[in-house]
Amino acid sequence: MPELPEVEVVRAGLQAHVAGRVIARVEVLHPRAIRRHALGPEDFTGRLAGARIEAARRRGKYLWLELSDKEAILAHLGMSGQMLVQPEGAPDEKHLRVRVQFDDDGPELRFVDQRTFGGLALADLVATDGELLPTPIAHIARDPMDPAFDPKQAVRALRSRRTEVKRALLDQTLVSGVGNIYADEALWRAKLHWSRPTEKLTNAQGTALLEAATEVMGEALQAGGTSFDALYVNVNGQSGYFDRSLNVYGQADRPCTRCGTPIRREPFMNRSSYYCPKCQPRPRTNRK
Repeated sequence: MPELPEVEVVRAGLQAHVAGRVIARVEVLHPRAIRRHALGPEDFTGRLAGARIEAARRRGKYLWLELSDKEAILAHLGMSGQMLVQPEGAPDEKHLRVRVQFDDDGPELRFVDQRTFGGLALADLVATDGELLPTPIAHIARDPMDPAFDPKQAVRALRSRRTEVKRALLDQTLVSGVGNIYADEALWRAKLHWSRPTEKLTNAQGTALLEAATEVMGEALQAGGTSFDALYVNVNGQSGYFDRSLNVYGQADRPCTRCGTPIRREPFMNRSSYYCPKCQPRPRTNRK
């Protein structure tokens, strides 16, 4: 699933190209793409005809298009979902799932998803934490790049969980927006091992970790997001390139850019954790 910088790149593109426009018609080309909309394709397309898109919004890794009637199109990008802006009449993409056309002469919006793990759904907006959020994600915490993010509160939340620090950092109800890639990068910058117990995390370490996460995601955002293949793209179909700047993620056996020690890879929650054994020593309580 795309992480915060990738989703923000897409959100900004949608804001520029579809905000303020009125939907004329919607075509669902694959029912799986709207499987999260319980009332089905006819309800989905019928309710969107004539709706105005007020803005493209994001919280953490979650993206939605706010409509004029306190509803939203909640987009789950999944592993390969793409929101593309294309001229009407342009050739259809091979894995085009949903087409949104507008009542002007501007480009249409297309949801493309090769693996069909993602999808679109209509959701009510509810007042939460001073904002309107789609009901399914109303429990998601603010992210480190949110102007209203409270670092002290987030550190308290991390330290309150009796788990490993990386598991806590990935918990979107504590801090949103951070996924596996940027968690590893932030932990490396903060010189913390992924298995450090959260109850042993000091305030200074927790603050440094969140600052590192903010820093690395900000750099990735400036670069257009992280991309390892052609599946992550912005609304113009361009891939990100921050993967060239990753220090630990995907760098197993390569020298640490800080100390030269070979980077290690370990299994973690059906995925992987990458770290430098010298810069990020394993906590004594967890030593093997």
